[in-house]
Amino acid sequence: MVRLLFKSKDLNVLNVDKLTYAANINIHSDISNDNRYSFLKEDISNQTKMVEIFEEFKPDKVFHLAAESHVDNSISDPRIFINSNIFGTFSLLEATRLYMQKNNIDSDDFRFIHVSTDEVFGSLDDEGLFSETTAYDPSSPYSASKASSDHLARAWYRTFDVPTICTNCSNNYGPFQHEEKLIPLVIKKAINSKKIPIYGDGKNIRDWLYVDDHVTALKLISEKGIIGSSYNIGGSCEKTNIELVTKICDILDELYPQNKLSSYRELISFVDDRKGHDKRYAMDVSKINNDLNWYPTENIDTGLRKTVSFYLQHFIK
Repeated sequence: MVRLLFKSKDLNVLNVDKLTYAANINIHSDISNDNRYSFLKEDISNQTKMVEIFEEFKPDKVFHLAAESHVDNSISDPRIFINSNIFGTFSLLEATRLYMQKNNIDSDDFRFIHVSTDEVFGSLDDEGLFSETTAYDPSSPYSASKASSDHLARAWYRTFDVPTICTNCSNNYGPFQHEEKLIPLVIKKAINSKKIPIYGDGKNIRDWLYVDDHVTALKLISEKGIIGSSYNIGGSCEKTNIELVTKICDILDELYPQNKLSSYRELISFVDDRKGHDKRYAMDVSKINNDLNWYPTENIDTGLRKTVSFYLQHFIK
């Protein structure tokens, strides 16, 4: 998101990040000396500090992407997800409300883009798509915390006129993702000749969205989206987990073959399924297609090849 915003020469960007285990402060090293970029290590749950930040920086847009996001971690320790995803969102919304109120800022001159997930909708069977009006049915502590934050964003719009727009995206992938996530995890396991774990039978289905396409959609929504509304963002690219992993293995066979293996597919190992593992996610993106003329530019083949190439450079020293 920061990199995309920096392409607009007239924007100043303040990046607020708690720098948890999943953060990587070095990814912005090439712009860190630009006077249009500021970084602050802070927890968004610290409302007092957030109020101070708003008064000092005087933003006209907020992209709220901060969250604990790994489902497995939410199962083992839900508390940090409640704090970051629910109380953190409350803190940012209140800081926005107080800032707009104190400075007499009209809602037409401000946007709060709340970034969420398709997981709030629960699980689909073989047919159907999640739309912006699909009823919420979260399955994990992670998705429940994100569902709560979505409701807060909508309530602050309806009650306090905070100009929020909610977005729900499908599974993101691309460069710089923490290696706990499926795609970098598979790549790292494979090139180190370790077993590649796949939950259950590998037939759970996800819609995959390249990260650059996602942030392009977020920027467009901040410029042309309707206040108080919601937008689904997806790659329109459904794959079972086993299909995705075999694609990664095939790309690795081409780009980084190993003599000890005829194919990286030999490393695939099925493990006990995740608790509450949703069967299928799939997004109806007709609203953002029709209203904002947004479409993803990467398909799974082009995006996955870029991603594998990045991690090969990153993991192989």
